[in-house]
Amino acid sequence: MADISTKPYLLRAIYEWCGDSGFTPYIAVKVDGATTVPMEYVRKGEIILNISFGATSRLKMDNDAIQFNARFNGVSREIYIPVNNVLAIYANENGQGMAFEVNPTASEMPAPDAEPASAAPVLSAVPSKGVDSPVVQDIAPVPDGDDEPPKKGGRPTLTRIK
Repeated sequence: MADISTKPYLLRAIYEWCGDSGFTPYIAVKVDGATTVPMEYVRKGEIILNISFGATSRLKMDNDAIQFNARFNGVSREIYIPVNNVLAIYANENGQGMAFEVNPTASEMPAPDAEPASAAPVLSAVPSKGVDSPVVQDIAPVPDGDDEPPKKGGRPTLTRIK
């Protein structure tokens, strides 16, 4: 029997958690030929979508895809997103959610002689602040060239760390 992905189940669970908690669920999506989204809103090959009950109609989240209708600048558009293209789902109000790895499409696949990548997703724990862990103490901060402190207030954003 083929392995069934946990990703669509986790997407539905976090979507439901957002609704139960009064949060607005957003998804980050990698846009490629398999997705149907308004291309004028795509930035760097990705799009962020509000998938709350009030922002969508006929939302269907199954094991293969997320489909719904949404209004963009007053025009109703049909959206189709393969589950494999979902980068993250999170609550807009606090940024809590889950990020996923996206499997490359056929055009992005490495050459046959390249080192094979791990096929199974890997979960790892991130220690919370204040926890004294030897792993955390051994890691030096990586300068990112951004010396400005983070801005307080405003809209939360999702930051992907590779």
